Amino acid sequence: MSRARNSTPFPCRPQCFNFLGYTFGPDRYRKDGHWYLSAKPSKKSVRQVKERIGEVLQPGNQQPWPAVASQLNRILRGWANDFSYGTRLMGYRAVDRYVERSVRDFLKRRHKVRHRRGTRQFPGERIFRALGIQRLRTLHVGSPA
Repeated sequence: MSRARNSTPFPCRPQCFNFLGYTFGPDRYRKDGHWYLSAKPSKKSVRQVKERIGEVLQPGNQQPWPAVASQLNRILRGWANDFSYGTRLMGYRAVDRYVERSVRDFLKRRHKVRHRRGTRQFPGERIFRALGIQRLRTLHVGSPA
């Protein structure tokens, strides 16, 4: 009996479930396609951290940049500590992209930069290095696997 390419090797429970902010379920390894049981941050937990970041980067925020950056880094490190287990890449990548775009928009508004010049004036490397925002993909939390 051969299985179809799209069927999972977990016949008893092929669907995913959410528990404590994680999504557990079968997933394919991106490099070679074999199946494994994954634990990754749920879409809801990613959405919630994005909402918290958006609250910090509201247009009316008049705090100095070091205070804003410190508050953002505290949120990012706390979320990364909560979700340091399992397959983190896609969740961390989504949060990093959102942070980069949101910080760029925040700084464009604050410095009154024209619409198209924001990417040149505030590139991702400047946001995550010179301006001091924590990039989740480079953060190693906990002991190595």
